[in-house]
Order: sequence, then structure tokens, then C-alpha cells
Amino acid sequence: MNFDEAEKRVKELHELLNRYGYEYYVLDQPSVPDSEYDRFMQELISLEEAFPELKTPYSPTQRIGGEVLEGFSKVEHSIPMQSLANAFNEGDLRDFDRRVRQSFEENVDVTYVCELKIDGLAVSLKYEKGKFVQGSTRGDGFIGEDITANLRTVKSIPLQLKEDITIEVRGEVFMPKKSFFALNKQREEMGEDLFANPRNAAAGSLRQLDPKIAAKRNLDIYLYAIGENEGKTLQTHSDGLDYLDSLGLKTNKERRLCKGIDEVMDYIAYWQEKRPDLPYEIDGIVIKVNRYDQQTRLGATAKSPRWAIAYKFPAEEVVTKLLEIELNVGRTGVVTPTAVLEPVHVAGTTVQRASLHNEDLIREKDIRIGDAVVVKKAGDIIPEVVRPIVERRTGEERVFSMPERCPECGSKLVRLEGEVALRCMNPKCPAQIREGLIHFVSRNAMNIDGLGERVITQLFSENLIRDVADIYQLNREQLIQLERMGEKSVANLLSSIEASKSNSLERLLFGLGIRHVGNKAAKILAQKFGHIDRLMEATEEELQTIHEIGEKMAKAVVTYFQMPEVKELIKELKASGVNLEYKGPRMAEKTDVETILTGKTVVLTGKLERLTRNDAKEQLERLGAKVTGSVSKKTDIVIAGTDAGSKLTKAESLGIEIWDEKRLLMELKQGESE
Repeated sequence: MNFDEAEKRVKELHELLNRYGYEYYVLDQPSVPDSEYDRFMQELISLEEAFPELKTPYSPTQRIGGEVLEGFSKVEHSIPMQSLANAFNEGDLRDFDRRVRQSFEENVDVTYVCELKIDGLAVSLKYEKGKFVQGSTRGDGFIGEDITANLRTVKSIPLQLKEDITIEVRGEVFMPKKSFFALNKQREEMGEDLFANPRNAAAGSLRQLDPKIAAKRNLDIYLYAIGENEGKTLQTHSDGLDYLDSLGLKTNKERRLCKGIDEVMDYIAYWQEKRPDLPYEIDGIVIKVNRYDQQTRLGATAKSPRWAIAYKFPAEEVVTKLLEIELNVGRTGVVTPTAVLEPVHVAGTTVQRASLHNEDLIREKDIRIGDAVVVKKAGDIIPEVVRPIVERRTGEERVFSMPERCPECGSKLVRLEGEVALRCMNPKCPAQIREGLIHFVSRNAMNIDGLGERVITQLFSENLIRDVADIYQLNREQLIQLERMGEKSVANLLSSIEASKSNSLERLLFGLGIRHVGNKAAKILAQKFGHIDRLMEATEEELQTIHEIGEKMAKAVVTYFQMPEVKELIKELKASGVNLEYKGPRMAEKTDVETILTGKTVVLTGKLERLTRNDAKEQLERLGAKVTGSVSKKTDIVIAGTDAGSKLTKAESLGIEIWDEKRLLMELKQGESE
């Protein structure tokens, strides 16, 4: 395929993928199966690799998140992003309606648009000639932060509109309940602090300096207003929302045009009852005067518009009895106390259990077994014990304390430094095994095809596997008895298990699920030590001398391999013929030979064409340089790629030596040959 043919096909793929993405993420009505979308996406990726000049910032491929940001620059809003005044009861709403009507002549028709108040983070999106060029937070209403890179990862935000129009639109980025639950479960298993509600999770995700983190958080958006608009005359807010729809932007379809305040009250009553059924969190209803000319006449105060108000749902707290505190052991060994409650109705659902997170929280709140407790749903979603009602105590309540040993396997529980969670470090703990097995066989770990979650669950329930070593003892007679396992499936699975024995060490290390050891760290450790026996003998001090292995990871690795159960597991894997050596290129050892880079402080900025940022950093450090993230008087060399920005400017002002990529490659080659 020549360039002209590729350019034509790329344009066709853009149109196809944009349409399919709009149907899937905005309309929730996909017209093709996921496999079809993936096939076209892969074709586009291949063409962009073959013809890099055809890759644009607006391509459907550009949503995974780019380089880590150095910080957020400020954005001034040409039209302030004001917050809304609040109403807390029917009286407040009728006062608002009265003030609106008094601003006009008698008998003037006033209609309202009611919208669900999404509990997320307010943002502004700017499009120039139909292309998404900038996204920012509300900030103080006048100046926000540029979060364009993170907003590009939100798949319901189109990178190109259906019209080549210049427009600024406003909306609310949020995290769906399902994504919120999954994220908090993951954080709890990792011993990290939980997000209190989806709003905090969404805000925290959008303010990450690494866009790849935002890309993994499954954020969504609803647009609710037009800021600036070139060339389109609109009469009403409802027309404006319909226009946003026509551009391919996502608006909330639960809005309603209400002829008066009584219809507004009906709308509020309906959603106050139905809100638990929504897949996202709302904390109220927004009421806006529909006609733009009336909005203009009503104007605004210094803080908020007079033509809109936000009705806030009342928080619901109920009292019930805490019957018991149970302990649950997660995949990574975190032991979580859970309150067992007398069933109680909270925010639309019956609640019988609530996480208490950790012993410190229980002690801080002085929660005791048998207490009458106040319960609410954090963010109207997650059941939470707010506090005990101390004055109702009878003296029969029991103080709770965490056990010293795992409730599932009896191993001694460990509290790692800097964490509040207690962990069971035993890899043979039954409560951890099932999820650990699924992780072990996954694609990035041992990659055993045919051994998915369903089969693992069957094997575990039939007591055929209790740890990862048991996988390598499976035979045809055991597998053929499983549901939906025929001769061919069994043969393929056994072949895949056998093939996995030859994997390089880094896959095994990642599959073992060692705390803090992800894909990258597993490879670094495998490269450095070469064989698992040498890694098992490593000390914390030795591990910390390795670049990118910090104190926390070093401690976790040593703690893991000191466990008698782990040593036994490695013996079993070795006996089964599982490879325990690293098969890739070895990590270069430091030498005493000095180079031009030895002892130099180097800063990388801009985009390199022939090296990734990490590759450049590794090679520089191998030759004795110290690579830092910011330019100062102590910086010796700045390596500037294309589109270098403020770091290059600062380096020039300080008179620091500047290299381009060509000079860098020359010095790296020279250094390696010395």
C-alpha cells in the first residue's frame, strides 16, 4: 500500500471507529460486535506504525494516555464557570420560582429544564474546527487547570465533532458505580486508602500527572452547557442540549422540560426514589430557566447565576445493630473486618453488611460488637458505619481486636511498614488461592490458554488445585471429568500448561503475585539475579541498590521469600520442571570505566524519535549519569527532543549544555565502547 492509499484508508477508519465509538460510549447502542471494532482499530494502529505521518492527535488510537506530565498549567475561562446556589427543600425551590417570575411581566411564560445533578468534576472542553484542543477543570470558576491529556482518555469525549465548529462546552466527568466498586476493591486488596465516593475517585483520576492512570479508571462524561459558540444561534437551553447531541457529544437523556414548579417537584420526587437504580451517582437535581433571553435578563450574582439552582437530596442515615464483625481475606492477603448488621433499609436498598476497612478505623470510632450504630451509604453507594450511639450501650457490648493469625489458614498476620492493613503472607491461604490462581495463569503472567476463571473455579471447587504448583500435576483423567471439557479441550490445555514451564523467570515472578511487583519490576529482578535461587537470597539492602526497586518493594520481596510456605512452593515448581531462570538479555553491569556522562546530572525533555524516554534514561544511568526531572543550577546537560518546552527555555537561560538526540546517540555509542 502506497502513501495515498494509506491516507485514504486511515480517513475511512477514522470515520468508522468514531461512529462505532459514538454508538458504543454515547448512545449505548453498538451496531457491531467488539471483535469488529478491535479489528478496525488494529488495522489503524498498523497503518499508523507504517506511515507515522498519518498519526494525528485526533486519531481514535490516541486514548491510552501519553507521557507523564510535569504539572498542570493554568487555563483562564473566557466565560466564568460559576457554581450554583443550593436548595434543600420545597420551600427553597418555590422561593426560587417566585424570584424568577417576579423578574418578568405578569403572565410571562417561564419553563424549566430539570437535569440530574451528576456528582463528578466540572470540566470545560474546547473544540477548534471540530477538533478537541483543550480540556480544563472549573478551578475557582475563573482559572482552572489544563487536564487535556487526561480528558483525551475518556472514551465518551469525541476527539472530533460531527461538524467543523469552534465551540466550548461544559460538563461533568464522573466514575460509574461499577468502575468505582472495582477500583476500591483493587485499592483495598493493595492496602491503599479507599476513595470515599465516585466523585473523589473521578477528581483524583483526572488530576493524576500520569494520563495512563486516568485511562485505566473508566471515566465517563455528560455535557450540560455551551460556553462559547461560533456561528450557531440557539434560543433555549433544551435546544442547546439537542445541538450538543447532534455534534456527537454525550448529554444525559433523563432531562425533562417542566412547565412550572409543580412539575419540577414531581420530577424531583420521581428521581429521589429511583436514584439507586442509576448506574452512576447523583446528589440532586439541577433546575434551569429554559429560554436564553430570560437567563440573560435574570443575570448572576458574583457567585452564581440567578436563573438556575441545584436541589440537594437529603442525606439518609439510619440506626441498626452491629451483630458481629467478620473477617474477609482478599487476593493479596489483606484482612478486612466487615460489620454484620441487622437488616436495615438505606437509600433504596436493604443493607446487612458494611466494610469497616481496618482495625485503626474501628478503634478510632470506638465501634463495638453489639452497638447500636448509625449507618449510611458513602456517596449513596457503599454501606458505611458512621458512628456508634454510645448512650445506648448496655454494658454487654464487646471490644473488637484483630487476630494475630489469619482466620483462613492460621499463618501469622503481618502489617507492612506504612500500611494500615494486616496481611496474610501465606501463598497457600485458601482465601487467596482462587484469585491468585487466576492471576498466575493470566496473559501477562504464565499465559496458560484454556485455564480461565471458569475452569479455575471448577478445579478449585473440586479440590484438584490448591496452589499454583498443583496446576503442573493435572492430568487427562482429572480434566475430562469437568463440565464442558472434551478431549480436544483437555489436550490443548495440557499442552498449554506444558509450554508454560518454559517461560522466562519474569513471567513466573509476576504470576506469583508478590506485593508491589508488577510486570516491569518482575523483569528488572529477573534480569538482575538471573535465577530465582539468587533472588531468594537477596537482602533488602542489595535489592534497594537496583534502579526502580524502592524500600517498600525490597521489603515485600524479602518478606515473601522468607516464608516457609513460599520456599516449599518453589521446590514443588522446580520438581515439576518449571523454568526458574531468566531467558532474556541480561542487565548490563556497572563498570569502573568513566565516560563523559559519569557523575553528570541530566534532564530529558521533549520527544525523542529513536529512543523511548525510559530507554534513554536506562542507558544514561548505565554510563554513570544521574537523570532527574527538573532543570536547576545543578543540571549539567539537558537533552532536548522535538517539542521541548519550558525545561529547554530554562536551560538556555541558565547557560546549561544542551544536546539533541543525535548527540545523545553518539555519546551513548561512544560510552558503550569504552
